[in-house]
Amino acid sequence: MNEFIINLDTEIFLWINSFHSAYWDVVMKMASGKLIWAPMYLALLYALWRTYGSKIAIVFTITAVLSVTLADQVSASIIRPMFERLRPANLENPISDMVHIVGNYRGGRYGFPSCHAANTFAVATIMAMLFGKWRFSIFIYLWALLNCYSRIYLGVHYPGDLLAGLVIGCLFGGLMYLAGGVLARRLVMRVKPQTSTTLRFSMVNGKWIYCKPIDITILAGIITVVFIMLCATAIF
Repeated sequence: MNEFIINLDTEIFLWINSFHSAYWDVVMKMASGKLIWAPMYLALLYALWRTYGSKIAIVFTITAVLSVTLADQVSASIIRPMFERLRPANLENPISDMVHIVGNYRGGRYGFPSCHAANTFAVATIMAMLFGKWRFSIFIYLWALLNCYSRIYLGVHYPGDLLAGLVIGCLFGGLMYLAGGVLARRLVMRVKPQTSTTLRFSMVNGKWIYCKPIDITILAGIITVVFIMLCATAIF
Protein backbone atom coordinates (compact mmCIF):
# COMPACT_ATOMS: atom_id res chain seq x y z
CA MET A 1 0.00 0.00 0.00
CA ASN A 2 2.80 2.39 0.92
CA GLU A 3 4.58 1.61 -2.34
CA PHE A 4 1.37 2.26 -4.28
CA ILE A 5 0.90 5.65 -2.58
CA ILE A 6 4.54 6.63 -3.19
CA ASN A 7 4.33 5.65 -6.85
CA LEU A 8 1.05 7.54 -7.27
CA ASP A 9 2.56 10.59 -5.57
CA THR A 10 5.52 10.42 -7.95
CA GLU A 11 3.33 10.09 -11.04
CA ILE A 12 1.17 13.05 -10.02
CA PHE A 13 4.28 15.11 -9.32
CA LEU A 14 5.85 14.35 -12.70
CA TRP A 15 2.59 15.15 -14.48
CA ILE A 16 2.18 18.55 -12.76
CA ASN A 17 5.88 19.38 -13.05
CA SER A 18 5.83 18.67 -16.79
CA PHE A 19 3.76 21.82 -17.50
CA HIS A 20 6.30 24.62 -17.71
CA SER A 21 7.64 27.46 -19.83
CA ALA A 22 10.33 30.13 -19.54
CA TYR A 23 7.69 32.72 -18.57
CA TRP A 24 6.21 30.62 -15.76
CA ASP A 25 9.71 29.70 -14.58
CA VAL A 26 10.16 33.35 -13.61
CA VAL A 27 6.67 33.69 -12.15
CA MET A 28 6.91 30.60 -9.95
CA LYS A 29 10.45 31.33 -8.81
CA MET A 30 9.35 34.79 -7.64
CA ALA A 31 6.08 33.56 -6.13
CA SER A 32 7.96 30.95 -4.12
CA GLY A 33 10.09 33.63 -2.47
CA LYS A 34 9.44 35.13 0.95
CA LEU A 35 10.41 38.79 0.65
CA ILE A 36 8.18 39.32 -2.40
CA TRP A 37 5.15 39.02 -0.10
CA ALA A 38 6.42 41.60 2.42
CA PRO A 39 3.87 44.29 1.35
CA MET A 40 1.05 41.81 1.94
CA TYR A 41 2.42 40.92 5.37
CA LEU A 42 2.62 44.62 6.30
CA ALA A 43 -0.95 45.14 5.08
CA LEU A 44 -2.02 42.16 7.19
CA LEU A 45 -0.40 43.67 10.29
CA TYR A 46 -2.17 46.95 9.59
CA ALA A 47 -5.53 45.16 9.19
CA LEU A 48 -4.94 43.32 12.46
CA TRP A 49 -4.16 46.53 14.35
CA ARG A 50 -6.94 48.55 12.70
CA THR A 51 -9.56 45.86 13.30
CA TYR A 52 -8.73 44.70 16.83
CA GLY A 53 -6.55 47.36 18.42
CA SER A 54 -2.95 47.23 19.58
CA LYS A 55 -3.21 44.68 22.42
CA ILE A 56 -4.96 41.97 20.44
CA ALA A 57 -2.82 42.77 17.39
CA ILE A 58 0.35 42.16 19.42
CA VAL A 59 -1.03 38.92 20.89
CA PHE A 60 -2.00 37.45 17.52
CA THR A 61 1.15 38.67 15.80
CA ILE A 62 3.14 36.74 18.39
CA THR A 63 0.93 33.64 18.13
CA ALA A 64 1.10 33.76 14.31
CA VAL A 65 4.92 33.86 14.48
CA LEU A 66 4.84 30.99 16.99
CA SER A 67 2.54 28.95 14.74
CA VAL A 68 4.96 29.34 11.83
CA THR A 69 7.98 28.58 14.01
CA LEU A 70 6.41 25.43 15.46
CA ALA A 71 5.14 24.21 12.09
CA ASP A 72 8.53 24.85 10.51
CA GLN A 73 10.60 23.20 13.24
CA VAL A 74 8.36 20.15 13.64
CA SER A 75 8.52 19.65 9.87
CA ALA A 76 12.24 20.30 9.40
CA SER A 77 13.79 19.10 12.65
CA ILE A 78 11.54 16.24 13.75
CA ILE A 79 9.61 14.67 10.86
CA ARG A 80 12.14 15.05 8.00
CA PRO A 81 14.93 13.17 9.83
CA MET A 82 12.41 10.39 10.61
CA PHE A 83 11.32 9.79 6.99
CA GLU A 84 14.38 11.02 5.04
CA ARG A 85 12.45 11.31 1.78
CA LEU A 86 14.64 12.78 -0.92
CA ARG A 87 13.36 15.79 -2.80
CA PRO A 88 12.39 15.03 -6.41
CA ALA A 89 15.18 17.22 -7.78
CA ASN A 90 17.86 15.84 -5.47
CA LEU A 91 20.61 14.30 -7.58
CA GLU A 92 20.49 11.11 -5.51
CA ASN A 93 16.84 10.61 -6.43
CA PRO A 94 16.39 8.20 -9.41
CA ILE A 95 13.79 10.50 -10.99
CA SER A 96 15.92 13.66 -10.79
CA ASP A 97 16.73 13.55 -14.53
CA MET A 98 13.00 13.74 -15.32
CA VAL A 99 12.36 16.74 -13.06
CA HIS A 100 12.07 20.27 -14.43
CA ILE A 101 14.03 22.66 -12.23
CA VAL A 102 14.57 26.42 -12.42
CA GLY A 103 17.95 28.09 -12.20
CA ASN A 104 19.61 24.90 -10.95
CA TYR A 105 17.64 25.23 -7.70
CA ARG A 106 17.16 21.83 -6.06
CA GLY A 107 16.44 22.72 -2.43
CA GLY A 108 17.85 20.79 0.51
CA ARG A 109 18.27 17.03 0.80
CA TYR A 110 14.90 15.99 2.26
CA GLY A 111 11.46 17.39 1.51
CA PHE A 112 8.81 15.52 3.54
CA PRO A 113 6.92 17.39 4.84
CA SER A 114 7.09 20.74 3.07
CA CYS A 115 8.03 23.64 5.33
CA HIS A 116 6.65 26.08 2.74
CA ALA A 117 3.24 24.41 2.97
CA ALA A 118 3.38 24.18 6.76
CA ASN A 119 4.35 27.83 7.18
CA THR A 120 1.89 29.34 4.71
CA PHE A 121 -1.05 27.26 5.92
CA ALA A 122 -0.22 28.09 9.54
CA VAL A 123 -0.50 31.80 8.69
CA ALA A 124 -3.57 31.27 6.52
CA THR A 125 -5.40 29.26 9.19
CA ILE A 126 -4.81 31.54 12.15
CA MET A 127 -5.68 34.66 10.16
CA ALA A 128 -8.74 33.12 8.48
CA MET A 129 -10.07 32.08 11.89
CA LEU A 130 -9.30 35.48 13.38
CA PHE A 131 -10.94 37.65 10.73
CA GLY A 132 -13.76 35.27 9.85
CA LYS A 133 -14.51 36.87 6.46
CA TRP A 134 -15.22 34.46 3.61
CA ARG A 135 -13.58 36.64 0.95
CA PHE A 136 -10.41 36.92 3.00
CA SER A 137 -10.40 33.19 3.81
CA ILE A 138 -10.67 32.35 0.10
CA PHE A 139 -7.87 34.78 -0.72
CA ILE A 140 -5.44 33.67 1.99
CA TYR A 141 -5.91 29.97 1.28
CA LEU A 142 -5.47 30.56 -2.46
CA TRP A 143 -2.24 32.37 -1.60
CA ALA A 144 -1.08 29.35 0.42
CA LEU A 145 -2.03 27.01 -2.43
CA LEU A 146 -0.09 29.18 -4.90
CA ASN A 147 2.99 28.78 -2.74
CA CYS A 148 2.44 25.02 -2.66
CA TYR A 149 2.00 24.76 -6.42
CA SER A 150 5.19 26.76 -6.98
CA ARG A 151 7.14 24.12 -5.04
CA ILE A 152 5.93 21.35 -7.34
CA TYR A 153 6.63 23.54 -10.36
CA LEU A 154 10.18 24.19 -9.16
CA GLY A 155 10.69 20.44 -8.69
CA VAL A 156 11.50 20.49 -4.97
CA HIS A 157 8.39 18.86 -3.45
CA TYR A 158 6.02 16.01 -4.12
CA PRO A 159 2.27 16.62 -3.65
CA GLY A 160 2.44 14.34 -0.61
CA ASP A 161 5.08 16.61 0.96
CA LEU A 162 2.74 19.54 0.52
CA LEU A 163 -0.31 17.71 1.83
CA ALA A 164 1.56 16.73 5.00
CA GLY A 165 2.79 20.32 5.42
CA LEU A 166 -0.76 21.59 4.90
CA VAL A 167 -2.08 19.39 7.73
CA ILE A 168 0.74 20.44 10.07
CA GLY A 169 0.26 24.13 9.24
CA CYS A 170 -3.51 24.02 9.77
CA LEU A 171 -3.02 22.15 13.05
CA PHE A 172 -0.57 24.65 14.53
CA GLY A 173 -2.46 27.62 13.09
CA GLY A 174 -5.65 26.43 14.78
CA LEU A 175 -3.93 25.66 18.08
CA MET A 176 -2.20 29.04 18.19
CA TYR A 177 -5.49 30.78 17.37
CA LEU A 178 -7.04 29.12 20.43
CA ALA A 179 -4.01 29.98 22.57
CA GLY A 180 -4.09 33.59 21.34
CA GLY A 181 -7.79 33.82 22.17
CA VAL A 182 -7.18 32.68 25.74
CA LEU A 183 -4.37 35.21 26.21
CA ALA A 184 -6.27 38.04 24.53
CA ARG A 185 -9.33 37.51 26.73
CA ARG A 186 -7.14 37.91 29.79
CA LEU A 187 -6.08 41.31 28.47
CA VAL A 188 -9.27 42.78 27.01
CA MET A 189 -12.08 40.39 28.04
CA ARG A 190 -13.32 39.63 24.51
CA VAL A 191 -11.76 39.18 21.09
CA LYS A 192 -13.98 41.30 18.89
CA PRO A 193 -13.52 44.00 16.23
CA GLN A 194 -13.46 47.61 17.29
CA THR A 195 -16.65 49.64 16.92
CA SER A 196 -15.79 51.23 13.59
CA THR A 197 -13.23 49.67 11.27
CA THR A 198 -14.57 50.72 7.87
CA LEU A 199 -12.16 52.73 5.76
CA ARG A 200 -13.38 55.50 3.47
CA PHE A 201 -11.61 56.82 0.38
CA SER A 202 -12.80 59.79 -1.67
CA MET A 203 -13.24 59.59 -5.43
CA VAL A 204 -12.67 62.30 -8.02
CA ASN A 205 -16.40 62.61 -8.68
CA GLY A 206 -17.11 63.24 -5.00
CA LYS A 207 -18.41 59.77 -4.20
CA TRP A 208 -16.93 57.61 -1.47
CA ILE A 209 -15.64 54.06 -1.65
CA TYR A 210 -15.78 51.95 1.51
CA CYS A 211 -13.80 48.86 2.46
CA LYS A 212 -12.65 46.89 5.46
CA PRO A 213 -8.99 46.94 6.60
CA ILE A 214 -8.63 43.30 5.59
CA ASP A 215 -9.49 44.28 2.00
CA ILE A 216 -6.20 46.22 1.94
CA THR A 217 -4.42 42.92 2.53
CA ILE A 218 -6.30 41.29 -0.34
CA LEU A 219 -5.44 44.23 -2.59
CA ALA A 220 -1.75 44.06 -1.59
CA GLY A 221 -1.68 40.35 -2.43
CA ILE A 222 -3.34 40.89 -5.82
CA ILE A 223 -0.96 43.75 -6.65
CA THR A 224 1.99 41.50 -5.74
CA VAL A 225 0.76 38.80 -8.12
CA VAL A 226 0.30 41.38 -10.89
CA PHE A 227 3.78 42.75 -10.18
CA ILE A 228 5.30 39.26 -10.45
CA MET A 229 3.57 38.62 -13.76
CA LEU A 230 4.59 42.03 -15.16
CA CYS A 231 8.21 41.37 -14.19
CA ALA A 232 8.09 38.04 -16.02
CA THR A 233 6.50 39.74 -19.03
CA ALA A 234 9.24 42.39 -19.06
CA ILE A 235 11.91 39.69 -19.12
CA PHE A 236 10.27 37.85 -22.00
